[in-house]
Amino acid sequence: MTVQEQIQACINSQPEPKRSEMQELHERICQLSPQATLWFFDGINNENRVVSNPTIGYGHHTIKYANGTTRDFFKVGLLANKTGISVHILGIEDKTYLAQTYGVNLGKASVTGYCIKFKKLKDINIDVLEAAIRYAFETAE
Repeated sequence: MTVQEQIQACINSQPEPKRSEMQELHERICQLSPQATLWFFDGINNENRVVSNPTIGYGHHTIKYANGTTRDFFKVGLLANKTGISVHILGIEDKTYLAQTYGVNLGKASVTGYCIKFKKLKDINIDVLEAAIRYAFETAE
C-alpha cells in the first residue's frame, strides 16, 4: 500500500463527522505546503508495541536524541484521538510557544508544547490553526 493509500484508509476508518473533518484538514495542510513529504505512521514501534494513534505526517523534521543518534520524522502530524482530532507540531524548542502564540485565539482547544487537540473543527478558529501549521513548515529543517 502506498503512503497516499495508507492515509486515505486511515481517514476512511474514522466515523462521521470525524472522517470529513480529517479529510478537510488533510487537504488544507497539503495546500499549505504542497511540496511537503507525506508520511504515515501506524503507531507501532520497532518492538511491535502501540505507542500512538495512527498519524498522517507532513514535512520533514530530524529528531536528535541525547545519545547523538538522529531519526527522520514528520514536522506536522494529524491524528484522530478518542475525543476528537490532534495536530502535532514537532521541533519547537520553546514548549510554551504554541500555547502563548496561538492558544488564546484558537477557540475550544487544548494546547501543549507540541499538540493542539480539539473535538470538532467548528470549535476552533481554523485560520489560527493554519497559522500554527504554516509556522511549523516555515521552521522546518
